[in-house]
Amino acid sequence: MRGPLVVVGDTLLDRDVEGVVNRLCPDSPVPVLDETAYADRPGGAGLAAVFAAAGAEVALVTALADDAGAARLSCLLTAAGVQVYGLPLAGTTPEKIRLRARGRVLLRHDRGGAAGEPGPPSEAVLRLLAGASAVLVSDYGRGVARQPALRAALAATRAPVVWDPHPRGPVAVPGVQLVTPNEAEARDLAKVPPGGSRLAVAARAGQGLRDRWRAGAVVVTLGGDGALLCSAGSTPLMVSAPLSAEGDTCGAGDRFAAAAGLALAQGALVSEAVQAAVGAASAYVADGGVATALPAPVRACPPVLVGGGERIGAAAAGAVVAEVRAAGGTVVATGGCFDLLHAGHVATLQAARQLGDCLVVCVNSDASVTALKGPDRPVIPQGDRARLLAALGCVDAVVVFDETTPHAALGWLRPDIWVKGGDYATGVGDGPALPEAELLRRWGGDSVVVPYLAGRSTTEMIAAARGGRRTAAPQPGPAGTPAGPAPSTAGPARTTAEGAR
Repeated sequence: MRGPLVVVGDTLLDRDVEGVVNRLCPDSPVPVLDETAYADRPGGAGLAAVFAAAGAEVALVTALADDAGAARLSCLLTAAGVQVYGLPLAGTTPEKIRLRARGRVLLRHDRGGAAGEPGPPSEAVLRLLAGASAVLVSDYGRGVARQPALRAALAATRAPVVWDPHPRGPVAVPGVQLVTPNEAEARDLAKVPPGGSRLAVAARAGQGLRDRWRAGAVVVTLGGDGALLCSAGSTPLMVSAPLSAEGDTCGAGDRFAAAAGLALAQGALVSEAVQAAVGAASAYVADGGVATALPAPVRACPPVLVGGGERIGAAAAGAVVAEVRAAGGTVVATGGCFDLLHAGHVATLQAARQLGDCLVVCVNSDASVTALKGPDRPVIPQGDRARLLAALGCVDAVVVFDETTPHAALGWLRPDIWVKGGDYATGVGDGPALPEAELLRRWGGDSVVVPYLAGRSTTEMIAAARGGRRTAAPQPGPAGTPAGPAPSTAGPARTTAEGAR
């Protein structure tokens, strides 16, 4: 593969709620589900991307709202190894909640309202599509596949394009290599009247859709029976499933489309890609479906952002960011452990806030700090650290993340400016770039460094406190120069990471 497989489409947040039913509701003759567990996962295009990421480099171009649902999705996708290229999305994250008992779905509850309007892609997204080894458009009818600039880029790419359509979605761009509807979608999209055998109807629908959309080929999936490939020849190719299986078929279409896209990215012929996809989807259902197919980090990923106050958590941060963006303002973010908040931290935060119209602080959770700094850290628990930061006048919102890096939180927040305090760059020479700089480029953001107050270090403060010593205050420097550190044997200047401790 010369580049990543790029998945383009609408991502939803899926939640499976497992429980037991032992009684009926007293005020209505319906079963009462006593919840025992739940699991979140990406749905729609996000699920297809997670499937593909198990075997290749995968980037997902999708729309993310400014809410807690999108924050959760960013965590799940990042944990699965998917590179997220988020487009702005008006409205809220669509959610599908399945209430299940003994492995069977009792009810599906959808929320999120009408689809919002996705924003335009960044230059990084357009470059991504131009350099892809293959593209999978996973359309769930919520607007990403309609975005004009994205459609122009999809029509212009030289990579093979697989289009997984939706009845409420747009037509595929001309020239896609493979379209992958199921039976019902093919009949609906091709406007084929009923009549004849199942294979005859599927063949008419596939050929009709291929002609109408000017696609290279259309494969109509037939559930447990396999798939029918309609291409340039008059006789379709029937690819039977290698095994017959009954079970949860949720996500089987995404598994099929992802396998086909991966095969084309690796140079397979369309017929070979369809055979690989039928085999993958059949094995997926036989092995238990989505409940067992997702990588463990996706199933077990803890909430990326937690609440705890009026200005703390995903809801608070999302509301602030949405308001600033709606007014055309600049969103600024920074991050760190902030264990023992000190004057150096405050100086960095004040400098960051001056660069825009709001400041969101991303704080490492207790588990994240321990993973980075050892079992004796943090000294201050995450709830207290978040409250102290939220109380500062220069901070508009605080989010807490569980990973060792803020990448998942940043992929959702998409700040215009990411700020760190320290000596990553001095304006001269070839200093190291911020680790988050490449991530910021996905949505056209910038990363900058602001000076920190010398002589302030959480690590040294903790060591001094534990040793019963008092840290010396920094000595004022000559007029017109920054204050210098007190005489010390601490060694060379600290990095940005040290300054944020």
